[in-house]
Amino acid sequence: MRPSALGLGLALVLVLAAGCAERAARFSDRAMSLGFRPALVEGEGFRHMTFRRGEPASRAPGALHVYLDGDGTPWEAGRPAVDPTPGDPLVLRLMALDPAPSVYLGRPCYHGLAAEPACAPAFWTDARYSEAVVVSLAAAARRILAEEGRSSVVWLGYSGGGTLAVLVAARVRETAGVVTLAANLDVDGWTRLHGQPPLTASLNPARRPPLSPGIYQRHYAGERDGVVPPAIVAAGGAPSESLRVIPRYGHVCCWTEVWPDALAELGRALEGRP
Repeated sequence: MRPSALGLGLALVLVLAAGCAERAARFSDRAMSLGFRPALVEGEGFRHMTFRRGEPASRAPGALHVYLDGDGTPWEAGRPAVDPTPGDPLVLRLMALDPAPSVYLGRPCYHGLAAEPACAPAFWTDARYSEAVVVSLAAAARRILAEEGRSSVVWLGYSGGGTLAVLVAARVRETAGVVTLAANLDVDGWTRLHGQPPLTASLNPARRPPLSPGIYQRHYAGERDGVVPPAIVAAGGAPSESLRVIPRYGHVCCWTEVWPDALAELGRALEGRP
């Protein structure tokens, strides 16, 4: 007897759901193996998974570094993913290299939270950079700043997390700096480049007012990045002098190698600031 189409469809959904749950668990396991502890933080309408070091952050003066990850897996098999959690823990590896007080701030509905009532696939597909996402990230960051007893924040974002870093920085007055890696800062240009429908429910940094001149900015692009070419980063409206193109780098390789120097440059730039 041949299985029905409904039965096959249900089986596929169960397999995809199991695989996505496994992806979130793998990410959490990797974070804990690096010495980070998971915790949920309330945002505005969403909850966010965070990862911080097991020991309380140092009380030495300095800005809190908030890491924002890329888009992860918005789509699977032509459908919105059940859980968009990134499969590559690149951002965790970057944060592990950072001696400053740091936190990985998960995006709404990522890291096993996609089934929560407020979540819908739009928040990791068409609305992945929407007003609702930006507002909730900003609210969660303010709660973390209060918990850590810090008065300033630096946003560090990779790929789509860099897009959000620029958008959130404009909403949080405590922002001291923004550092992005391979960030699609012109969302409309990026979707056109790849022949994709526009993300009409998302905000585009290229169409927003520029960040305050008092905010330190550094935007890194890989010379060989075919996912987010340097021209897409340059079109985002940031000061031209803030762009640094790294020869021979792609979208993933080899950001951990340049990261210690990037952090040192950030530290020098913010040294002595109130």
